[in-house]
Amino acid sequence: MINRRKILTAATIGATGLAASSCGQSEANNSSAPSSPAVIRRKKRLTMTTTWPKDLPGLGTAATRVAERVKALSEGAIEITVYAAGELVPAFEAFDAVASGNADMYHGAEYYWQSKSKAFNFFTAVPMGMTAAEISGWIDFGGGQALWEDLSGQHGVIALQAANTGHQMGGWFKREINSLDDFRGLKMRIPGLGGDVVRSLGGAAETLPGNEIYQALQTGRIDATEWVGPWNDYFLGFHREAKYYYGPGFQEPGASLALGINRAKWDSFTPTEQAIIRSACNEVNHYSIGEFTFNNGVYLDKLVTEENVELRQFPQDVMARVVEVSADIRSDAGSGGDLERRIHESFETALAKSRGWASISDGPFLAARGR
Repeated sequence: MINRRKILTAATIGATGLAASSCGQSEANNSSAPSSPAVIRRKKRLTMTTTWPKDLPGLGTAATRVAERVKALSEGAIEITVYAAGELVPAFEAFDAVASGNADMYHGAEYYWQSKSKAFNFFTAVPMGMTAAEISGWIDFGGGQALWEDLSGQHGVIALQAANTGHQMGGWFKREINSLDDFRGLKMRIPGLGGDVVRSLGGAAETLPGNEIYQALQTGRIDATEWVGPWNDYFLGFHREAKYYYGPGFQEPGASLALGINRAKWDSFTPTEQAIIRSACNEVNHYSIGEFTFNNGVYLDKLVTEENVELRQFPQDVMARVVEVSADIRSDAGSGGDLERRIHESFETALAKSRGWASISDGPFLAARGR
């Protein structure tokens, strides 16, 4: 049970009024002069629980940045207290805490809620799916946000884009992957539909929160893990337990992260307050893509030159099998009902159009630049 006494639920804590008399005279000196209307500001205090380790660069700091921007844009009228995973509720209980009203908001990855509907995966990342720019385009301009609100609304939540990691790495492995055979029997931490891909390759997949991964690698509970990319991974120290760093991240080509808000709480906000929260999320979402892109380059260099990490690319037979199974895995995630079907169809339509454009823009350019 969630301890409600730990939670600073949103509340109105009172109001103060300022009255000014006309012509600079006090009401006592001029009781007949009409006073100006009282200015009343009601402060709201909200709680945000996250799925991230405390103060983790990029992920944990994105949640904090949302809270800071909301406070700044509201001129202090809305204050959000941020709790790391485990401080208020465990990481994977964040959605239920918000849906039930025991917390006001969460910051996390939507694929953690796939036990409720596999369609939640589409709003974080799916195998061989969309890049950061593409998924933002689909959600903001291709109808994704409305479908997302329909899905989350079934549970009393509204969710907004509130960070994106960009392209992720395929993961850390204790032993080399030289062929498809090396996935057989492999125990890997990998959430969402990426886990279904690993299972189709003959491995075993499980979902662990970030603060449990290192120990699982250290004890041999898992043989490999994916997390995010060089910047985040460096600070969690996976390179000390697994020497081989594989790419590309077929499972998360652009992972969108979310701010989820209790729907009743959201509906209680004024239009201005809702606009402030949307603006803060948009700002953090945009900011994070550049932040991850730049810092991944910095920390990739540190991992290779200072920590002697060995970079690898997945073998051709592995990637061929990944491509082969990914479309079916995405289709299965869209088979849960009419809403899931519509989400899948909308996603695939946007993916096809984005893929067509990328095939004559980013793809050829990056290949040429690489040469």
